[in-house]
Amino acid sequence: MNKRAIGAIIILMSAALLGIAVIQWFWIKRAVDLNEENFEGRVLTALSRIKDNLLSDENLFENLDILKPGINNPFADSGDGFLQRKRLREAKEISLLLNTESAFDKTLKDRLDKHVKQQFIEQGINLKYDYGVYSKENEGFIILNGNYTVVPSGIIEASDLGSSLEQSLYDSRYEIPLFKIDETLKLYFPTKNSLLWADVLPQMISSIIFTSLVLFCFIYTLSVIFRQKKISEITNDFINNMTHEFKTPIATISLAADSINSPVIIKEEGKIRKFIGIIKQENKRMLNQVEKVLQMALLEKDDFELKFTGVHMNEVVSLASQNAELQVAHRDGQISIDLNASPDLIEGDITHISNIINNLLDNANKYSPESPEIRVSTENAKQGVEVRIQDKGLGMSKDAIKHIFDKFYRVHTGNRHDIKGFGLGLSYVKAMVNAHNGTIKVESEPGKGSEFTLFFPYRQ
Repeated sequence: MNKRAIGAIIILMSAALLGIAVIQWFWIKRAVDLNEENFEGRVLTALSRIKDNLLSDENLFENLDILKPGINNPFADSGDGFLQRKRLREAKEISLLLNTESAFDKTLKDRLDKHVKQQFIEQGINLKYDYGVYSKENEGFIILNGNYTVVPSGIIEASDLGSSLEQSLYDSRYEIPLFKIDETLKLYFPTKNSLLWADVLPQMISSIIFTSLVLFCFIYTLSVIFRQKKISEITNDFINNMTHEFKTPIATISLAADSINSPVIIKEEGKIRKFIGIIKQENKRMLNQVEKVLQMALLEKDDFELKFTGVHMNEVVSLASQNAELQVAHRDGQISIDLNASPDLIEGDITHISNIINNLLDNANKYSPESPEIRVSTENAKQGVEVRIQDKGLGMSKDAIKHIFDKFYRVHTGNRHDIKGFGLGLSYVKAMVNAHNGTIKVESEPGKGSEFTLFFPYRQ
């Protein structure tokens, strides 16, 4: 998949995710707005009924005040018995109202508090609230939550509830004028938003969960695409390298075979032996490359057996270093060896342990631009032996270190194209170290070289 197709997929999926998120937010916000409209309707209904009830109380008091003089003297200005008896009956009926006067003979704050609680119960408003009566004449609240904040004549109780509450009430849109033009009843609900959002909380949580799942799948899909793209690039690189690795020995064998068939060469036994030696060497080289690929295939399937025996790491490191020294010396380099581990006996497969050291020494040589300087050492560690292989070569970036043990991965070397290989060496090293219950660590900086530290447990 090319970069343009991947870019198009990212744009389309991002747009789809953004569209889903916006639509879901619109639905949730619409549900909250509907809840708020419903809540506001109930609050306004409660305010209207509170005002009506307070007006009814005031009208009743006014009627009682008008009737009191006549009730106190029911026979006044009566000229005959019939009129007296009629007024007597009216006086008895009105006296029933006077008996209830004590129930209504409460201050405004008490009646207001009673009506607020009653109407909230009737309207199903089960929410923390604050209320107050604002007076334009006093330029402030004269009642807050059932308490006077100023002292009217004849009333001795008062309360100061603070400017924060007063400001919240003053800014509230839930209000209604009372008896006087300059007095307004105001309501404030500090937890209103929590109530409005609580109803849509299940939908919001489910929306977030499903959107997150889609987002996770989107990210995972992208990671798979990029991983497959990287694998494809690595595989193509492997095929190109493999073709090059096989092409050279095949061409050499072909030239050697043609030379043997030459009438001039066929008569000289020494030259024939020389060309036969070249053919065998190149054939062995190809077999080694094929063996590496087959080994990695077996490692992938875990289809291999290790022949564990006692292995002396100092001997293995010494022999591998001697074999690599010829190639290093050919490039005017050197290998220094410090064999300090004692005891050095571990349990492992001698063939694979040797291959591990050979691969690391080969890499140290290949990735040193000129005059390689390689240091190999063994040391005792807790419950095992450590082998360190250091070079002063090209080094690696932190990103490269993360991938060097991946199959077919090869460190980029800029404009250098003379470093051969399939990218299987370190993958094989990592797999074999794990199979021996060991560990491998890498430290490297670009331009300063690399250090590989191997650990193998002692033989039990």
